[in-house]
Order: sequence, then C-alpha cells, then structure tokens
Amino acid sequence: MKLKRLCQAMLLALGAATFAAQALAADEAPANLVQEKYTKYEFRIPMRDGVKLMTVVYVPKDSSKTYPFLMVRSPYGSGSFAGAENHYGVDFYPSSLGPGKEFQEAGYIFVNQDVRGRYMSEGKWQEATPHQNPDKKPGEGIESQDMYDTVEWLLKNIGGNNGKVGIWGISYPGFYTSASIIDSHPAIKAASPQAPVTNLYKGDDSYHNGAFMLAANFDFYASFTEQKNPTPEPRGWRSFDYGTPDGYRFFLKQLSLGNILAQMSPEQSELLMPTIQHDTYDAFWQSRDISRHLRNISAAVLTVGGLFDAEDVAGPFYTYQAIRANRPANAKAPYNGLVIGPWVHGGWAGADGKSLGLVQFGSKTSEYYRKNILFPFFEQHLKGVQGKALPEVHAFETGTNVWREYASWPPKQAKQVSLYLQADGKLSWQQPATGAAFDEYIADPKKPVPFINYPATGAPREYMVSDQRFASQRPDVLSYMTDVLEDDVTVAGPVQPQLFVSTTGTDADFVVKLIDVYPDDYPDAPQRRKRGEDIPVPETAMGGYQQLVRGEPFRGKFRNSFEKPEAFVPGEVSKLHFALPDVNHTFRRGHRIMVQIQSSWFPLVDLNPQKFMHIPSAKPEDFVKATQRVYHAPGQYSALVLPVLQRSNPTQHQP
Repeated sequence: MKLKRLCQAMLLALGAATFAAQALAADEAPANLVQEKYTKYEFRIPMRDGVKLMTVVYVPKDSSKTYPFLMVRSPYGSGSFAGAENHYGVDFYPSSLGPGKEFQEAGYIFVNQDVRGRYMSEGKWQEATPHQNPDKKPGEGIESQDMYDTVEWLLKNIGGNNGKVGIWGISYPGFYTSASIIDSHPAIKAASPQAPVTNLYKGDDSYHNGAFMLAANFDFYASFTEQKNPTPEPRGWRSFDYGTPDGYRFFLKQLSLGNILAQMSPEQSELLMPTIQHDTYDAFWQSRDISRHLRNISAAVLTVGGLFDAEDVAGPFYTYQAIRANRPANAKAPYNGLVIGPWVHGGWAGADGKSLGLVQFGSKTSEYYRKNILFPFFEQHLKGVQGKALPEVHAFETGTNVWREYASWPPKQAKQVSLYLQADGKLSWQQPATGAAFDEYIADPKKPVPFINYPATGAPREYMVSDQRFASQRPDVLSYMTDVLEDDVTVAGPVQPQLFVSTTGTDADFVVKLIDVYPDDYPDAPQRRKRGEDIPVPETAMGGYQQLVRGEPFRGKFRNSFEKPEAFVPGEVSKLHFALPDVNHTFRRGHRIMVQIQSSWFPLVDLNPQKFMHIPSAKPEDFVKATQRVYHAPGQYSALVLPVLQRSNPTQHQP
C-alpha cells in the first residue's frame, strides 16, 4: 500500500489526527475559511512536573463576544495535515476545525494538544496511560492531571474565553477524553469520548475474549512507533511492505507469532511486543482499563460508538455503563448519554453514513448525528443554548433503519430469549427434542477459515457486515438457521452464547457469528422499479445475502478466568458462556436468523495451535489439527441468549 493511501486510512480508521476526519466533514467549505476567521497560536504548556506539551490554539478573530474552549488531546499529532504529513508552525492552517462545520461556524476556541511523548510534546508516551501508577517513571504522567494543568493555563492565558471547556476525541483521542475528565477541573463542562479505547484486553483493539486481533494490530503498530521528541520536522505514517496484497497468504506463511514479529523492524515491533507478550488479563492490562476509574465526573458526557466499529466496538458501552454506575442517583447528576450508530470506526466524523459495503441504512445517519445530537450537546453545556432535551440514548436500529430513543441501554424492554442449536443445522426458540447429540468438524490451523473472501491487508471495514456465504460452504464451519421469520425480531443489547463443546486438543478457539439471511428474491427489485421506487444498485445483488450482524472469538482456555487459563481435557465436555458486543438490529419478517461456529477467523484473529501453551512462544510445528464438537443434547443445550425487544412504543425518529 502506498504511503499516502495508508496514512489516509489510518487517519480516519484509527482516529489518527482527528482533524483529517474533520476536514472531510466540511469539505464544501473554502480552503482558507479557517485562516479568515481564526488566528492560530502554538504554545508549550508546562505541566506540574515540568514536562511541556505542545498545544495549538485557534482563536476566533471576532472579539465581540466570548467563546468556550473545545479541545482534542491526541497521540497522532496536533499539527495541520497536508497530504499524509503533520506540519507545525503558525502559518500552517487546517481546512476545517471541530467535529463538524456547525462548530466552526458557531465559534469556539479550538485547542489541539500532543499528549506526552508524541510529536512536539516532551515526556514519555504510555500505552493507554494507567490512571494510577505507583511506579511512574520520570516523564510519565497522569492524563487527568495533564488536562487539569492545561485547562488552568488556558483560562489564565487565552483571552476571550467564557470560562467553560469541552473535550472530545475519536479512538485514542477518545481514551484521552475519558481519562481527562476524572477528578476534573471544574471548568470542564462537557465531554464526548467517541469510539474510546477503554479496555484493550476485553473487547477493544488488542484482544477479544483472550484472542489476539492480529491483522489490525500488526498493520497499526508497523506504522505507530516510538518517537524522539520534540522535533519540528513534518511526520507521517510509514507503510509496511507485505510483498503481497493478500494478508491471509502473508500471515499463513509465517504461521507463528514469533515468525510474524520477525518480519517487522525492531522499531516497528517495539510497541507491539508488550501487547503480544501479555496474553492474559494481567496487571499490565488491568492498570490500563480506564473504566475502573470513571468516577467523580462533573462534566456532562456524550459517548459515541459505531455498531460496525472493527477497532473499538466495545469501548463505548463500557464507558457509558461505568459512568452510569458511578454517577449520583439524583436529579442534579450530570447528563450521561450514549449514541450508537451504523458506523465504522470514526465513520460519523467524515462520511455521510448512508451505507457500509452493500448494506444500506436509508439516510445520511452521520450528518443527522452531527447536526441534531452532537452540536446541540456542546452548545447547551458550553454556551447555555436552550433546545430540546436530549434523551439518554440515541440508538440506530439496523434492519428497520430508524433512530430510537431510550431511557437507558440496554433498553429495559429487552427480554432474554434463548435461540437453540438443533440437529441438521436447525435453529429454534424451542429446546431440541430429538436428533444427534452433537455436530463436529476438524479444525486445521494450517488451513484456517478466512474472515473475508477477497485478498486484503489489515482489516477492511466492511467485514463487519460482509456476506458469509463463503464460510457456510466450508466443512470446518457449522451453520444453523431458523425457518423463515413470520414476524420481525429486534435484538437490542449484548448477545450471549452458551455453548457446550469438546475438543481432541488441549486448547481451542470458538468463533460465534450472528447472521441475517436475506430472502432469495430480495429486494424484489423488478416489481419495485415498476412502482417507480428508487432502488440502490447494490441491493439487486443481495438475494440470499448472509449479512454478518456480530461476530466474536473466544479462546477456550479462558473459559473460567482471563487471568488464569486452563487446559481442556481432550474429549471432555465444557461450557463456554461469554458475550458478544451489543447489537441493535431487526431481523425482518421473511428473513432468517443464522448462527455460524468455527475455530479460526484468519488473519483477523491469531491462530490457536490447539495446544495449551503460551501462544506467543509457539513454533510452527506446535500447530496441529483437532476435532471440535458442539453439543445440543438434553442437559447440554447450546444456545444464543438474545435480548429480544418487546415493543412498547419506544420513541423513534426517521430522519
């Protein structure tokens, strides 16, 4: 992949330099609008330990009124991006400011800051900075303290402010947003952590249920490296030369994590190595779970997430729930809201949100969110602008393609209902009465199940809704499907597999996928065109489409504890009970629900050698075949527990 193409993908997909996404959100604005309306300043703000952080400030030239601060703290550079490079200097202006054109037009004092150890800031960068760190080394910091010191300096040194501060950010900047509002400065009145990195081990970028997210992490850390700071030189993202457009082939040739790491330079593998070596939920990861510390938050919070976020789909739910659990139970408690949309990672910032791959969402969901949810939130809390009170939860319901409003998440109307695996590939709301006791397949780590059916490197965003028919045809994938649905079925909340399994090995992965199977004649395009309806061209190819709604791996040795893995006893039946990240999807009448189970999802997830061992130390010869069984016998009923929504007139809005 060329450097420019890589950088553009990273800037949006990983929240790197959030300002590139902002530029896309306002690409109709004249290129010099920022320079016409704002004056740019650069400061090195001293922290309490003497470390200085590069902070770029854009102040409105109209001094007839005062403005609140709206801040982003990022490890991806606070300079102005030209092409793929990050430039500093008061003469370099971005094409837009803020999370949407409405903000730039309304007027804010925009503040962009390099966090410690990145780009033009001094100090030592840390992976998901621990909020409590008794072994803190010189140059390392605490994000809430750095934010407090920054706010104190801004209030005293930047004229024309109204004394109020807001903070927002996507992905890693989302993490810094969350970390910055703990025990926060009283001037911070509003915060919006978006796709926030929250628990890197439990469901965010690094591990999902003990399984390492290989493709995305390799692609990211090959470009995100340690830096010698500060330096005024322009900086961009370095590409990794896979030597092939086919990531599946590249990683399978190496097989083991040791061989894969050997393909990187020492500089590229330096930050990735600790992530791989800490393969259990040990103190390294526990100290980096910011949700444990989301207390004493006095700011109003609006957490934002994407249903099809390949990097941080779990983080927004962890963040929202942690703040909700710790806020005071009284009318004066600060607002704590959640927005869930049909978006990829950061897709609400730079795209219209009308579709993903072949799946259509019926409206410009991102534009609706920016104009009707995010902008009013900050205007209300930072400027006192009165308007419609925001509900606690805005949730886009895929399948029906409507926005819903709820008092909490998951909705209280959702009831837990079991969907049982049956013999002969059946899936039913009733427990199986007859039939074989189990289904089985042979899992060969040297012939793993791919996660997409086309060559690509990294993790293409559309895989989150991609067609699963290619997997249904493999003998090492079990598929179970309901009869044609006679009524709509809406699932709103986390999906919980409860599986009874066995293996001939001593470890095994089980990947569970929830799938929406479209009718063969979908969408009846000829008849609809006769009626003059506007049919998006891609829909004509979706007859029989098997849309991935949610998929998640589980590494079996962690079935009882993520801290203390346990080997399987070959042939002995074990129970796996875990959760897939939340969904908000309606399976429409005439569709079917499918569940697929497999033991690899490559190279999205690293390979399990199917031996109980420290997988980062595995050699190619350690990877062996195993026979996996999934049971649906009396007393061993494997099922998915679904939060099925019981309709009770929830508020809905169709933009």
